[in-house]
Amino acid sequence: MKSRTTSSLTIDAFDARAVDIDTVELDQLYTLSIGVGWPHRPEDWQFLRDTGHGIVVHDEIGRVLGSAMWFPHGADFATVGMVITSPRLQALGTAQWLMKRVLSAARGRNLRLNATHAARKLYLSLGFRRERTVFQRQAEVQRFGEMPRLPEGVELRELDRKDLPAIAELDAQAFGASRLDLLAALLEQSTGFGLSRHGRLEAFALCRPFGRGHVVGPVVASNDEDAIVVAAPHVEAHEGRFLRVDTHLADGEFCAFLARSGLAFFDTVTTMSLGGEFRDPNECSGKQPVTYALASQALG
Repeated sequence: MKSRTTSSLTIDAFDARAVDIDTVELDQLYTLSIGVGWPHRPEDWQFLRDTGHGIVVHDEIGRVLGSAMWFPHGADFATVGMVITSPRLQALGTAQWLMKRVLSAARGRNLRLNATHAARKLYLSLGFRRERTVFQRQAEVQRFGEMPRLPEGVELRELDRKDLPAIAELDAQAFGASRLDLLAALLEQSTGFGLSRHGRLEAFALCRPFGRGHVVGPVVASNDEDAIVVAAPHVEAHEGRFLRVDTHLADGEFCAFLARSGLAFFDTVTTMSLGGEFRDPNECSGKQPVTYALASQALG
């Protein structure tokens, strides 16, 4: 059950109050994210509220000034995201205050987040360590060309809810923590494709509405060839439309496939962690599944 948070702090010359994120209007959260150039729609905010916990800070007249969220996965892991304040308030310590509240609420868990350039210094001061760069690739998909040929002995098919246990098992191997509840929620609003060998799921890719169009992720596979096979139907389906993929991979065949599809490099953030192990997809052995594309920057 989600807790209700209420406390106050003084920012500059006025008092502000922190409350549970579920108690404010979606339009206020949308205004907050648009104000810093983030693409989240009200529907995206609602999905995050349904799958995580968070707090917001608002002033005396109810204007939302900042937010921070955390998303538990199992008993000992969580991702942190949607940490938003205006630059002026960040300089006054509001983001640090929000993060300390999140760290207290998630005490005892290993944490992972994706930091913007402006926020890295804050997270370093709180004990997070740098892991890898996330490359945000997005654009209107160009002419797709031909679908990749299936490797011998491979079946590609659309996924549904009965595939959830196999999806969650594969994702846990790649991500390092079980995300069963999150993946169940993602499947409700995603189209998914899975690659199987001898009846066993070995790669999958989900795609759902997000921001300016759609986002492909998570994508989990043990090699570039399989990752391309499960991602390609999503890219083909969005030819001429806006599509986004967030990946830790800087090069290789998967990245070349995205580039050929017109998904240009747009921006970077930095994955950071506090405790726990981060599995780097750039060290893919071809045997162990890794995360080729994130579900989102907030969810990892």
